[in-house]
Amino acid sequence: MKLNFFRKLDTVVISLFLYKYTSIHFLNSHNLISLLIYALVSLRLSQEILVLSCLQQWKYILPASERPNVVEHEKSTGAADNANLELPIVDFAELQGPNRSQVLNSLASACENYGFFQLVNHGIPYEIISNMVDVSKRFFEMPYSEREKYMSADINSPVRYGTSYNQRTDGVFCWRDFLKLVCQPLPDVLPHCPSSPNDFRTLAVSYAKEVKFLFLMLVDAILESLGLMNKKNTTREDEDDDDDDDDKDEEKEILKEFEDGSQLMILNCYPPCPQPDLTLGMPPHSDYGFLTLLLQDEVKGLQIQHQENWVTVEPIPGSFVVNVGDHLEIFSNGRYKSVLHRVLVNSMNYRISVASLHSLPFESTVQPCPKLISETNPRRYMDTNFASFLEYMKSRDSTKKNFLESRKLTS
Repeated sequence: MKLNFFRKLDTVVISLFLYKYTSIHFLNSHNLISLLIYALVSLRLSQEILVLSCLQQWKYILPASERPNVVEHEKSTGAADNANLELPIVDFAELQGPNRSQVLNSLASACENYGFFQLVNHGIPYEIISNMVDVSKRFFEMPYSEREKYMSADINSPVRYGTSYNQRTDGVFCWRDFLKLVCQPLPDVLPHCPSSPNDFRTLAVSYAKEVKFLFLMLVDAILESLGLMNKKNTTREDEDDDDDDDDKDEEKEILKEFEDGSQLMILNCYPPCPQPDLTLGMPPHSDYGFLTLLLQDEVKGLQIQHQENWVTVEPIPGSFVVNVGDHLEIFSNGRYKSVLHRVLVNSMNYRISVASLHSLPFESTVQPCPKLISETNPRRYMDTNFASFLEYMKSRDSTKKNFLESRKLTS
Protein backbone atom coordinates (compact mmCIF):
# COMPACT_ATOMS: atom_id res chain seq x y z
CA MET A 1 0.00 0.00 0.00
CA LYS A 2 1.38 3.41 -0.94
CA LEU A 3 2.10 5.71 1.97
CA ASN A 4 0.77 8.74 0.13
CA PHE A 5 -2.60 6.97 -0.06
CA PHE A 6 -2.82 6.77 3.71
CA ARG A 7 -1.97 10.45 4.01
CA LYS A 8 -5.01 11.27 1.90
CA LEU A 9 -7.41 9.33 4.12
CA ASP A 10 -9.14 10.58 7.19
CA THR A 11 -7.15 9.24 10.14
CA VAL A 12 -10.34 8.48 12.01
CA VAL A 13 -11.57 6.24 9.22
CA ILE A 14 -8.23 4.43 9.04
CA SER A 15 -8.18 3.88 12.79
CA LEU A 16 -11.67 2.38 12.80
CA PHE A 17 -11.25 -0.08 9.97
CA LEU A 18 -7.56 -0.90 9.98
CA TYR A 19 -6.40 -0.52 13.56
CA LYS A 20 -5.59 -3.97 14.95
CA TYR A 21 -7.54 -5.63 12.13
CA THR A 22 -4.89 -6.33 9.53
CA SER A 23 -3.50 -9.07 11.73
CA ILE A 24 -4.06 -12.81 11.81
CA HIS A 25 -6.45 -12.16 14.71
CA PHE A 26 -8.67 -10.20 12.34
CA LEU A 27 -8.55 -12.90 9.68
CA ASN A 28 -9.73 -15.42 12.26
CA SER A 29 -12.36 -13.16 13.76
CA HIS A 30 -15.71 -14.81 14.40
CA ASN A 31 -18.01 -11.84 14.02
CA LEU A 32 -19.83 -11.00 10.82
CA ILE A 33 -18.95 -7.32 11.06
CA SER A 34 -15.24 -8.02 10.74
CA LEU A 35 -15.78 -10.53 7.94
CA LEU A 36 -17.81 -8.05 5.92
CA ILE A 37 -15.21 -5.34 6.33
CA TYR A 38 -12.35 -7.69 5.53
CA ALA A 39 -14.09 -8.85 2.36
CA LEU A 40 -14.37 -5.27 1.20
CA VAL A 41 -10.78 -4.50 2.16
CA SER A 42 -9.57 -7.46 0.12
CA LEU A 43 -11.77 -6.49 -2.80
CA ARG A 44 -10.65 -2.87 -2.93
CA LEU A 45 -7.02 -3.20 -1.91
CA SER A 46 -5.64 -2.90 -5.43
CA GLN A 47 -7.86 0.08 -6.20
CA GLU A 48 -6.41 2.22 -3.41
CA ILE A 49 -9.87 3.18 -2.12
CA LEU A 50 -10.33 0.40 0.40
CA VAL A 51 -11.31 2.36 3.48
CA LEU A 52 -13.51 4.84 1.70
CA SER A 53 -15.23 1.94 -0.04
CA CYS A 54 -15.93 0.34 3.32
CA LEU A 55 -17.28 3.60 4.60
CA GLN A 56 -19.54 4.19 1.64
CA GLN A 57 -20.89 0.66 1.29
CA TRP A 58 -21.22 -0.45 4.91
CA LYS A 59 -21.38 2.84 6.79
CA TYR A 60 -20.57 1.86 10.35
CA ILE A 61 -19.43 5.40 11.14
CA LEU A 62 -22.15 7.69 12.44
CA PRO A 63 -22.41 11.36 11.49
CA ALA A 64 -20.60 13.50 14.05
CA SER A 65 -23.87 14.81 15.48
CA GLU A 66 -25.12 11.29 16.24
CA ARG A 67 -22.00 9.80 17.80
CA PRO A 68 -22.06 8.90 21.50
CA ASN A 69 -20.20 11.10 23.96
CA VAL A 70 -17.87 8.32 25.04
CA VAL A 71 -15.32 8.61 27.82
CA GLU A 72 -13.11 5.58 28.46
CA HIS A 73 -14.21 4.08 31.73
CA GLU A 74 -13.12 0.99 33.62
CA LYS A 75 -10.33 -0.95 31.95
CA SER A 76 -11.83 -4.20 33.17
CA THR A 77 -14.86 -3.76 30.93
CA GLY A 78 -13.92 -1.14 28.41
CA ALA A 79 -17.38 0.34 29.04
CA ALA A 80 -17.80 4.02 28.56
CA ASP A 81 -20.14 6.88 29.34
CA ASN A 82 -20.89 9.82 31.56
CA ALA A 83 -23.23 8.43 34.20
CA ASN A 84 -24.59 5.16 35.48
CA LEU A 85 -28.18 4.50 36.50
CA GLU A 86 -29.63 2.03 38.93
CA LEU A 87 -33.08 1.25 37.58
CA PRO A 88 -36.05 0.73 39.92
CA ILE A 89 -36.06 -2.85 41.18
CA VAL A 90 -39.22 -4.95 41.13
CA ASP A 91 -39.08 -8.10 43.24
CA PHE A 92 -41.19 -10.66 41.41
CA ALA A 93 -41.42 -12.91 44.48
CA GLU A 94 -42.97 -10.03 46.44
CA LEU A 95 -45.63 -9.69 43.75
CA GLN A 96 -46.89 -13.12 44.73
CA GLY A 97 -47.11 -12.32 48.45
CA PRO A 98 -48.93 -10.05 50.90
CA ASN A 99 -47.01 -6.98 49.72
CA ARG A 100 -48.45 -7.20 46.21
CA SER A 101 -50.25 -3.83 46.39
CA GLN A 102 -47.07 -2.04 47.42
CA VAL A 103 -45.05 -3.72 44.67
CA LEU A 104 -47.74 -2.87 42.11
CA ASN A 105 -47.38 0.79 43.08
CA SER A 106 -43.62 0.54 42.57
CA LEU A 107 -44.19 -1.17 39.23
CA ALA A 108 -46.55 1.59 38.10
CA SER A 109 -44.10 4.28 39.18
CA ALA A 110 -41.25 2.62 37.26
CA CYS A 111 -43.35 2.34 34.09
CA GLU A 112 -44.49 5.95 34.35
CA ASN A 113 -41.19 7.62 35.24
CA TYR A 114 -38.52 5.38 33.70
CA GLY A 115 -40.18 3.04 31.22
CA PHE A 116 -37.72 0.43 32.55
CA PHE A 117 -37.15 -1.66 35.66
CA GLN A 118 -34.92 -4.48 36.85
CA LEU A 119 -36.81 -7.69 37.66
CA VAL A 120 -35.23 -9.83 40.39
CA ASN A 121 -36.30 -13.09 42.05
CA HIS A 122 -38.21 -13.94 38.88
CA GLY A 123 -38.21 -17.69 39.45
CA ILE A 124 -36.47 -18.82 36.25
CA PRO A 125 -33.72 -21.26 37.28
CA TYR A 126 -30.20 -19.88 37.02
CA GLU A 127 -29.15 -22.87 34.93
CA ILE A 128 -31.66 -22.00 32.19
CA ILE A 129 -30.47 -18.39 32.12
CA SER A 130 -26.76 -19.20 32.10
CA ASN A 131 -27.26 -21.89 29.46
CA MET A 132 -29.01 -19.39 27.18
CA VAL A 133 -26.17 -16.87 27.45
CA ASP A 134 -23.62 -19.63 26.92
CA VAL A 135 -25.27 -21.13 23.84
CA SER A 136 -25.67 -17.64 22.38
CA LYS A 137 -21.94 -17.07 22.73
CA ARG A 138 -21.22 -20.43 21.14
CA PHE A 139 -23.48 -19.66 18.21
CA PHE A 140 -21.63 -16.43 17.41
CA GLU A 141 -18.29 -18.24 17.82
CA MET A 142 -19.14 -20.79 15.14
CA PRO A 143 -17.45 -20.52 11.74
CA TYR A 144 -19.08 -18.03 9.43
CA SER A 145 -19.94 -20.85 7.03
CA GLU A 146 -22.31 -22.24 9.67
CA ARG A 147 -23.93 -18.95 10.60
CA GLU A 148 -24.45 -17.70 7.07
CA LYS A 149 -26.99 -20.49 6.51
CA TYR A 150 -29.45 -18.34 8.43
CA MET A 151 -28.80 -15.04 6.67
CA SER A 152 -31.80 -13.43 5.03
CA ALA A 153 -32.75 -9.99 3.80
CA ASP A 154 -36.41 -10.81 4.49
CA ILE A 155 -37.36 -9.15 7.79
CA ASN A 156 -40.37 -11.49 7.98
CA SER A 157 -38.20 -14.62 8.03
CA PRO A 158 -38.87 -16.75 11.16
CA VAL A 159 -35.11 -17.19 11.68
CA ARG A 160 -32.70 -14.51 10.51
CA TYR A 161 -28.99 -13.93 11.09
CA GLY A 162 -27.25 -10.75 10.09
CA THR A 163 -25.59 -7.52 11.10
CA SER A 164 -27.15 -4.15 11.87
CA TYR A 165 -30.95 -4.19 11.24
CA ASN A 166 -31.35 -4.69 7.49
CA GLN A 167 -27.98 -4.56 5.83
CA ARG A 168 -29.52 -3.90 2.40
CA THR A 169 -31.34 -0.74 3.39
CA ASP A 170 -29.77 0.73 6.55
CA GLY A 171 -28.08 4.07 6.00
CA VAL A 172 -25.69 3.58 8.91
CA PHE A 173 -24.93 0.12 10.23
CA CYS A 174 -25.11 -0.94 13.87
CA TRP A 175 -21.97 -2.51 15.36
CA ARG A 176 -23.63 -5.80 16.20
CA ASP A 177 -24.39 -9.26 14.89
CA PHE A 178 -27.78 -10.80 15.67
CA LEU A 179 -29.92 -13.89 15.40
CA LYS A 180 -33.69 -13.34 15.41
CA LEU A 181 -36.09 -16.16 16.25
CA VAL A 182 -39.86 -15.97 15.99
CA CYS A 183 -40.99 -18.09 18.94
CA GLN A 184 -44.75 -18.25 18.51
CA PRO A 185 -45.92 -20.86 17.79
CA LEU A 186 -42.80 -22.77 18.81
CA PRO A 187 -43.65 -26.09 17.08
CA ASP A 188 -43.88 -24.32 13.71
CA VAL A 189 -40.65 -22.39 14.12
CA LEU A 190 -38.51 -25.09 15.73
CA PRO A 191 -37.53 -26.86 12.46
CA HIS A 192 -36.08 -23.58 11.16
CA CYS A 193 -33.96 -22.92 14.26
CA PRO A 194 -30.20 -23.47 14.15
CA SER A 195 -29.17 -27.08 14.69
CA SER A 196 -25.68 -25.96 15.72
CA PRO A 197 -24.50 -25.83 18.41
CA ASN A 198 -26.14 -29.21 18.84
CA ASP A 199 -27.91 -28.18 22.06
CA PHE A 200 -29.11 -24.84 20.70
CA ARG A 201 -32.70 -25.85 19.99
CA THR A 202 -33.18 -27.59 23.33
CA LEU A 203 -31.79 -24.70 25.36
CA ALA A 204 -33.52 -21.98 23.32
CA VAL A 205 -36.93 -23.67 23.55
CA SER A 206 -36.56 -24.18 27.29
CA TYR A 207 -35.64 -20.53 27.76
CA ALA A 208 -38.41 -19.26 25.46
CA LYS A 209 -41.07 -21.19 27.39
CA GLU A 210 -39.86 -19.90 30.76
CA VAL A 211 -39.72 -16.30 29.58
CA LYS A 212 -43.18 -16.50 28.00
CA PHE A 213 -44.66 -17.72 31.29
CA LEU A 214 -42.87 -14.91 33.15
CA PHE A 215 -44.20 -12.38 30.65
CA LEU A 216 -47.79 -13.55 31.19
CA MET A 217 -47.38 -13.14 34.94
CA LEU A 218 -46.02 -9.64 34.39
CA VAL A 219 -48.91 -8.76 32.07
CA ASP A 220 -51.31 -9.77 34.82
CA ALA A 221 -49.51 -7.39 37.20
CA ILE A 222 -49.34 -4.60 34.60
CA LEU A 223 -53.09 -4.78 33.96
CA GLU A 224 -53.79 -4.74 37.69
CA SER A 225 -51.45 -1.76 38.19
CA LEU A 226 -53.48 0.11 35.54
CA GLY A 227 -56.67 -0.61 37.48
CA LEU A 228 -57.99 -3.01 34.86
CA MET A 229 -57.97 -6.11 37.05
CA ASN A 230 -58.93 -6.27 40.70
CA LYS A 231 -58.48 -9.66 42.31
CA LYS A 232 -58.82 -8.57 45.90
CA ASN A 233 -61.65 -7.63 48.22
CA THR A 234 -64.28 -9.51 46.20
CA THR A 235 -67.56 -9.73 48.14
CA ARG A 236 -70.57 -11.99 47.64
CA GLU A 237 -72.44 -8.99 46.23
CA ASP A 238 -69.63 -8.52 43.70
CA GLU A 239 -69.87 -12.16 42.67
CA ASP A 240 -73.56 -11.67 41.86
CA ASP A 241 -72.93 -8.48 39.88
CA ASP A 242 -73.49 -8.96 36.13
CA ASP A 243 -71.18 -6.04 35.31
CA ASP A 244 -68.45 -7.68 37.38
CA ASP A 245 -68.93 -10.91 35.44
CA ASP A 246 -68.60 -8.99 32.18
CA ASP A 247 -65.38 -7.41 33.43
CA LYS A 248 -63.95 -10.80 34.35
CA ASP A 249 -64.84 -12.17 30.92
CA GLU A 250 -63.10 -9.21 29.32
CA GLU A 251 -60.03 -9.75 31.50
CA LYS A 252 -59.89 -13.40 30.47
CA GLU A 253 -60.12 -12.43 26.81
CA ILE A 254 -57.23 -9.98 27.16
CA LEU A 255 -55.04 -12.53 28.92
CA LYS A 256 -55.94 -15.18 26.33
CA GLU A 257 -54.81 -12.82 23.56
CA PHE A 258 -51.43 -12.45 25.24
CA GLU A 259 -51.15 -16.22 25.70
CA ASP A 260 -51.56 -16.57 21.93
CA GLY A 261 -49.49 -13.48 21.30
CA SER A 262 -46.23 -12.83 19.52
CA GLN A 263 -42.81 -13.60 20.95
CA LEU A 264 -39.64 -12.57 19.16
CA MET A 265 -36.29 -13.57 20.63
CA ILE A 266 -33.19 -11.66 19.51
CA LEU A 267 -29.69 -12.85 20.34
CA ASN A 268 -27.23 -9.96 20.13
CA CYS A 269 -23.45 -10.02 19.90
CA TYR A 270 -21.57 -6.71 20.16
CA PRO A 271 -17.93 -7.30 19.14
CA PRO A 272 -15.12 -5.10 20.47
CA CYS A 273 -14.78 -1.93 18.41
CA PRO A 274 -11.43 -0.15 17.98
CA GLN A 275 -13.12 3.25 18.20
CA PRO A 276 -16.43 3.00 20.06
CA ASP A 277 -16.90 6.76 19.94
CA LEU A 278 -17.69 6.57 16.21
CA THR A 279 -20.50 4.06 16.21
CA LEU A 280 -23.26 2.39 18.24
CA GLY A 281 -24.31 -1.18 18.90
CA MET A 282 -27.90 -0.03 18.39
CA PRO A 283 -29.09 3.50 17.62
CA PRO A 284 -31.74 5.26 19.74
CA HIS A 285 -35.03 3.42 19.38
CA SER A 286 -38.09 2.29 21.27
CA ASP A 287 -39.34 -1.29 21.17
CA TYR A 288 -42.33 -2.32 19.10
CA GLY A 289 -44.36 -4.55 21.37
CA PHE A 290 -45.92 -4.67 24.82
CA LEU A 291 -42.99 -5.66 27.04
CA THR A 292 -39.36 -6.58 26.37
CA LEU A 293 -37.49 -8.85 28.78
CA LEU A 294 -33.74 -8.43 28.32
CA LEU A 295 -31.17 -10.90 29.60
CA GLN A 296 -27.63 -9.56 29.43
CA ASP A 297 -24.17 -10.55 30.54
CA GLU A 298 -22.22 -8.36 32.96
CA VAL A 299 -20.68 -6.09 30.32
CA LYS A 300 -22.19 -2.61 30.36
CA GLY A 301 -23.65 -1.14 27.21
CA LEU A 302 -27.39 -0.50 27.52
CA GLN A 303 -28.33 3.15 27.89
CA ILE A 304 -31.72 4.75 28.37
CA GLN A 305 -32.79 8.33 27.88
CA HIS A 306 -33.75 9.61 31.32
CA GLN A 307 -34.48 13.24 32.10
CA GLU A 308 -33.07 14.18 28.67
CA ASN A 309 -29.72 12.52 29.39
CA TRP A 310 -28.22 9.22 28.24
CA VAL A 311 -27.44 7.07 31.25
CA THR A 312 -25.88 3.60 31.40
CA VAL A 313 -27.85 0.82 33.07
CA GLU A 314 -25.91 -1.08 35.71
CA PRO A 315 -26.25 -4.84 35.06
CA ILE A 316 -27.52 -7.00 37.93
CA PRO A 317 -26.38 -10.61 37.45
CA GLY A 318 -29.28 -13.02 36.95
CA SER A 319 -31.91 -10.29 36.60
CA PHE A 320 -34.01 -9.14 33.67
CA VAL A 321 -34.18 -5.59 32.40
CA VAL A 322 -37.84 -5.06 31.50
CA ASN A 323 -39.00 -2.15 29.40
CA VAL A 324 -42.33 -0.76 28.26
CA GLY A 325 -42.90 -1.15 24.53
CA ASP A 326 -44.81 1.05 22.10
CA HIS A 327 -47.89 -1.16 22.37
CA LEU A 328 -48.10 -0.73 26.14
CA GLU A 329 -47.75 3.05 25.85
CA ILE A 330 -50.60 3.04 23.33
CA PHE A 331 -52.70 0.58 25.37
CA SER A 332 -52.22 2.63 28.55
CA ASN A 333 -53.12 5.79 26.58
CA GLY A 334 -49.77 7.33 27.42
CA ARG A 335 -49.64 6.57 31.13
CA TYR A 336 -46.76 4.10 30.79
CA LYS A 337 -43.83 5.32 28.71
CA SER A 338 -41.97 3.56 25.92
CA VAL A 339 -38.55 5.14 26.33
CA LEU A 340 -35.74 5.63 23.86
CA HIS A 341 -32.70 3.46 24.50
CA ARG A 342 -29.49 2.58 22.69
CA VAL A 343 -26.42 0.36 23.03
CA LEU A 344 -22.82 1.49 23.37
CA VAL A 345 -19.93 -0.70 22.28
CA ASN A 346 -16.50 -0.93 23.85
CA SER A 347 -12.96 -1.58 22.71
CA MET A 348 -12.16 -4.56 24.93
CA ASN A 349 -14.97 -7.07 25.42
CA TYR A 350 -17.69 -8.87 23.55
CA ARG A 351 -21.15 -8.20 24.95
CA ILE A 352 -23.99 -10.73 24.71
CA SER A 353 -27.68 -10.05 25.32
CA VAL A 354 -30.92 -11.93 24.66
CA ALA A 355 -34.01 -9.78 24.15
CA SER A 356 -37.47 -11.35 24.28
CA LEU A 357 -40.14 -9.06 22.81
CA HIS A 358 -43.77 -9.90 23.59
CA SER A 359 -47.11 -8.54 22.48
CA LEU A 360 -50.51 -9.44 21.07
CA PRO A 361 -50.75 -11.69 17.99
CA PHE A 362 -49.26 -10.14 14.84
CA GLU A 363 -52.71 -9.87 13.25
CA SER A 364 -54.21 -7.99 16.21
CA THR A 365 -55.01 -4.29 16.31
CA VAL A 366 -53.54 -2.34 19.22
CA GLN A 367 -55.51 0.59 20.59
CA PRO A 368 -55.88 2.57 23.81
CA CYS A 369 -57.91 0.69 26.39
CA PRO A 370 -61.41 2.25 26.47
CA LYS A 371 -61.40 2.18 30.29
CA LEU A 372 -58.35 4.46 30.31
CA ILE A 373 -60.02 7.12 28.16
CA SER A 374 -62.11 9.88 29.72
CA GLU A 375 -63.00 13.55 29.30
CA THR A 376 -59.99 14.51 31.39
CA ASN A 377 -57.75 11.96 29.66
CA PRO A 378 -58.85 11.87 26.01
CA ARG A 379 -57.64 9.31 23.51
CA ARG A 380 -54.02 10.06 22.59
CA TYR A 381 -53.19 7.39 19.98
CA MET A 382 -54.70 5.97 16.83
CA ASP A 383 -55.03 2.23 16.23
CA THR A 384 -52.03 0.35 14.92
CA ASN A 385 -51.07 -3.11 13.69
CA PHE A 386 -48.02 -5.09 12.68
CA ALA A 387 -48.47 -4.43 8.97
CA SER A 388 -48.23 -0.66 9.42
CA PHE A 389 -45.15 -1.15 11.59
CA LEU A 390 -43.42 -3.19 8.88
CA GLU A 391 -44.19 -0.52 6.32
CA TYR A 392 -42.60 2.03 8.61
CA MET A 393 -39.52 -0.11 9.17
CA LYS A 394 -38.87 -0.35 5.44
CA SER A 395 -38.41 3.39 5.24
CA ARG A 396 -37.60 4.29 8.81
CA ASP A 397 -35.13 6.77 10.21
CA SER A 398 -33.55 4.50 12.78
CA THR A 399 -32.26 7.40 14.88
CA LYS A 400 -35.73 8.66 15.81
CA LYS A 401 -38.81 7.31 17.53
CA ASN A 402 -40.93 8.03 14.47
CA PHE A 403 -43.28 5.06 14.57
CA LEU A 404 -44.76 5.76 17.98
CA GLU A 405 -44.78 9.48 17.26
CA SER A 406 -46.70 8.76 14.06
CA ARG A 407 -49.42 7.01 16.08
CA LYS A 408 -50.08 10.04 18.28
CA LEU A 409 -53.24 12.06 17.74
CA THR A 410 -52.77 15.80 17.50
CA SER A 411 -54.90 17.86 19.84
